[in-house]
Amino acid sequence: MHEMPEEDQELSFLQHLVELRSRLLKACLSVFVVLIVLLPFSRHLYETLASPMMAQMPEGSSMIAIDVASPFLTPFKLTLLISIMISIPVVLYQLWAFVAPALFRHEKRLARPLLFSSVFLFYAGCAFAYFVVFPLVFGFLTRIAPEGVAVMTDISKYLDFVMTLFLAFGITFEVPIATIILVATGITTPDKLASWRPYIVVGAFALGMLLTPPDVISQTLLALPMWLLFEIGILFSRILIPQKDPEEDSGADQATS
Repeated sequence: MHEMPEEDQELSFLQHLVELRSRLLKACLSVFVVLIVLLPFSRHLYETLASPMMAQMPEGSSMIAIDVASPFLTPFKLTLLISIMISIPVVLYQLWAFVAPALFRHEKRLARPLLFSSVFLFYAGCAFAYFVVFPLVFGFLTRIAPEGVAVMTDISKYLDFVMTLFLAFGITFEVPIATIILVATGITTPDKLASWRPYIVVGAFALGMLLTPPDVISQTLLALPMWLLFEIGILFSRILIPQKDPEEDSGADQATS
C-alpha cells in the first residue's frame, strides 16, 4: 500500500487544523453576534425567565439579590447562555461541515436528520421544562413553605436552578437520538432494547431523582417523557434502520466456518 510522504502527511494535518480553527471561529462568532443583539434585552429576558416563579409567589413578594454584582452579572450570564442555545444550529453545522467529508454516503443520509432532530428535541425539552414543569414545580415549592416563612428567592440561585432543569430536560429529550445511534452502530438491536424496558423505567425514575429538585412532581415529569422517548427511539430505529435477518447471519457464519 502506497503511503503518503511525511511532508504531505504533515501538510494534510496542518490543513485540518486550519479548517478546524476556522470552524471554531465561525461558531464562536455566531455566539458573539447573538449575544450583542440580545444584550439590550437582558433584563427583559430575565423577567421572562422569572415569570413562572413570580406567578406562584405570594402577592407582594419579590426576588432578592444577595451579591453586590448580581443585578448586572445574572442577566448577563442568562443572555450569554441563551446566545449559546440559539447558536446551537450554527455550531452543529460547523461541526458537520468539518466531519462530513470523512463520512460515507449512507452515514451522511442518517446523520443529517439526526442532527436536525437533536436540535429540535433539545429545544422541545427546554420548552417542556418552561411551560409545563416550572409552573408545577414552583407552585409545589411555594405551597409547602412553612407558616411564617417568606419565599424570597435569590436571582442568581434561581438562574442556576432553572438552567439545571433546562439542561436536564434538553438532554433527556435526546433519548430517541441516542437509541437510534446505538442501533445504527450495531451496539444493540431494537429487540434487545425492548427487553431492557423494565430497567429503563427504573433507571428513568432514578435519573429523574438525581437531576431534578427533591420533589415527586419534577422527578415524574422527567422520568415519564424519558420512558416515552425511549419507546419512540425503538420505533424509529425499526423504521429507519434495516434489520438483518438472523437466518442470513447464521448462514453467513456457517459459510465462513
